[in-house]
Amino acid sequence: MKTVTILGATGSVGTSTLDLIERAPEQFEVLALTANRDAKGLAAAAIRTNAKRAVVADEAALPELRAALAGTGIDTAGGTQAVCDTATLGADWTMAAIVGCAGLRPVTAALEQGGTVVLANKEPLVSAGALVIETAARHGATLLPADSEHNAIFQCFDSARADRVRRVILTASGGPFRDATLDEMRRVTPEQAVAHPNWSMGAKISVDSATMMNKGLELIEAARLFPVRADQIEIIVHRQSVIHSMVEYVDGSILAQLGPSDMRTPIAHTLAWPDRMDTAMAPLDFAALGRLDFEAPDLERFPALRLAREALEADGARPAIFNAANEIAVAAFLARAIGFLEIAAIVADTLARYAPAAPDSIDAVLAIDAEARAIAGERVKDCVA
Repeated sequence: MKTVTILGATGSVGTSTLDLIERAPEQFEVLALTANRDAKGLAAAAIRTNAKRAVVADEAALPELRAALAGTGIDTAGGTQAVCDTATLGADWTMAAIVGCAGLRPVTAALEQGGTVVLANKEPLVSAGALVIETAARHGATLLPADSEHNAIFQCFDSARADRVRRVILTASGGPFRDATLDEMRRVTPEQAVAHPNWSMGAKISVDSATMMNKGLELIEAARLFPVRADQIEIIVHRQSVIHSMVEYVDGSILAQLGPSDMRTPIAHTLAWPDRMDTAMAPLDFAALGRLDFEAPDLERFPALRLAREALEADGARPAIFNAANEIAVAAFLARAIGFLEIAAIVADTLARYAPAAPDSIDAVLAIDAEARAIAGERVKDCVA
């Protein structure tokens, strides 16, 4: 049996992972599950999967977790250090699905154990890409992407002949405002922003999709994961979200990975890799689809794409600043403190105000992250004032 740890078990990716594992209990043994503060959801999942350990990052939720698991024999703990400790249990396969830069230390801790670590959160590679890749290599860990786009590229990319790749094409749904005018986007509410037309995701990721900030993060992540230059990575809007990404070769051949708009497909690929496993996904009905549409992204309405490419090309600390400022701005938007269009404006302003040296350690990355958050937070206050 393959031993499994899920970091972020109660979010959308975590619950999709649990669904797959619970459909094949003879194949997987759950060592540990973590959550931020959803003690009730975490306890229920731990009991269903007979997990050995359950951990909440928010220590205030620990009493509720302990009460819910009393008498089960499941070990409980709380706090961010407990989450990192859980990542070191030596699972064969670890799902890293903690939203935001908060997942950086647990991801690093998991990689240091040398198993397979599956990245569903973009932020560790965006903020500390070289350091994360180096850690994986040093400890003999296998790093697999669960993001639908990067998993699609992984399935199509011939790593043995990377010099034969002409370009990588990231597809984007365009989010819920792909046809909205700038004036309409100024009046967007959090409820509208989280209503994605194709995917079921958490609030932060849904807002990132609405601003297309997520595609900017994916652009940076792709440059970390695959041996291609920034100018070899293109973004195309594909409304149906059926083609999840493509790889073009020098002979003109393009390989595309297609599948339903359901995270269980790429997660299942990583769970079984290098094999394949059955899922509950219904086959694609191409006759019903009828057509697949593509269009260039609008950089005026979605400036996050330009900011991300600039951050990637400058590299150093820029991607970490880009990510940190976005996390603060999205949280402020969801709290109704700023408008939708101010998200990208705050990211741009933070990048303009802060230019530290490139980080050479995880501690340095986190220090840059903290300072960028503080600067973006001040900009949020200016908007409120």
